[in-house]
Amino acid sequence: MGRLSGKVALITGGAQGQGAAASRRFVEEGARVVIGDIADEAGKPLAEELGESAHYVHLDVSDEHSWRAAVDEAVATFGAIDVLINNAGILMFANLTEMPVEDLDRLFRVNVFGCFLGMKTVAPVMIERGGGSIVNSSSVEGLAGMSSLVGYTGSKFAVRGMTKAAAMELGPKGIRVNSVHPGMVDTGMTRQYAGEEGMKWAASRVALKRVGQPEDIAQMYVFLASDESSFSTGAEFVADGGCTATHSFYV
Repeated sequence: MGRLSGKVALITGGAQGQGAAASRRFVEEGARVVIGDIADEAGKPLAEELGESAHYVHLDVSDEHSWRAAVDEAVATFGAIDVLINNAGILMFANLTEMPVEDLDRLFRVNVFGCFLGMKTVAPVMIERGGGSIVNSSSVEGLAGMSSLVGYTGSKFAVRGMTKAAAMELGPKGIRVNSVHPGMVDTGMTRQYAGEEGMKWAASRVALKRVGQPEDIAQMYVFLASDESSFSTGAEFVADGGCTATHSFYV
C-alpha cells in the first residue's frame, strides 16, 4: 500500500473495465484520481464510491477542447497531474476489404488522437511540476497483426510508436512515457465481440490458459505510475498470459 502516495493521476476510460479497476487500485495505493470518461452514468457513482480521493470529469478523448477542460478541472481539484493513464480505447472487428472508412476514422480518433491529445495537453502541466509518468495503452495488436483487425492493429501500432517518440522528447524534462500491451482481457467491450465461447477459445491459446482480468492490467499501470519504474521509458510492457511468447500457426 502507498506506492502512489502524493501522486495525482488522470485515467481516461476510467469509469469501466480496465480503467475502473485502475481507478480503484490507484486510490488504494494512495493516489488522488481524476476519472475521465464519456460514461457519466458509470463514472459519477464510481467517484462517489471512492470518496474524496477521486473526482469524475466528462472527457471525450477525441476532442481537444474536452481535454483542455478536463485537465484544467483536474488541476483545479487536486493541484497537479503527476500521472496520465491513456487507457481509453475502442475495438472493432472488420475485414480489410469491407471496413467502412468512417469506422477506421472513429478508431483512430479515439485510440490514436486520444492518446496524442492526452500527451499534448498534460505534458505542459507535468513539465511545470518537474516531471511525471505517462502510460499509453496499446495492445498485443500493437506488437503483431491479427486477421479482421487491420484498423485496430494500425491504431495500436501508432500508439506504440508515439510512445517511443514522446519518450525521447519528454525524457529530458523528467517525464517517462511507456506503453502497456494487454492480451485479451475480460471486460464488457471484449465480451461484446467475443462472447463466452470466444473467451474460452482465447484462454486455450495462451500459456497461462486464462484471459486477463482488469486488475492484471491495473497492477501494471500502478508499477509504471510509481517511482519503482523510474528508469523505464520508451518501453513496451506486456501482460498477455503468454500470447506473444511463441509463434502462431494461424487457425
